[in-house]
Amino acid sequence: MTKFDNPLAPKFGRLMNHSAQIKAWVREARDLPEDTPITVAELACRDEGCPDIETVIGILEVDKPIVTLRLHAKMTELSRYDVLAIACNF
Repeated sequence: MTKFDNPLAPKFGRLMNHSAQIKAWVREARDLPEDTPITVAELACRDEGCPDIETVIGILEVDKPIVTLRLHAKMTELSRYDVLAIACNF
């Protein structure tokens, strides 16, 4: 029996692996402990010149301001280099 991949199914399940990989790259770039919360989400970008979807990363370290990183691409389009470049330089 062949599994049917529903293109209309919610993207959450399909993006979990990409989200986990992006979080790992952010931890690596900023030398963060495993218990530091990191959020990764795809959001609609309404800024001029911005693609329709952007990836927003939130780093929530204790006793520090929240760091928000925006990459103008979908999660599935990001490479390790993309994430390390922005995470290291912020």
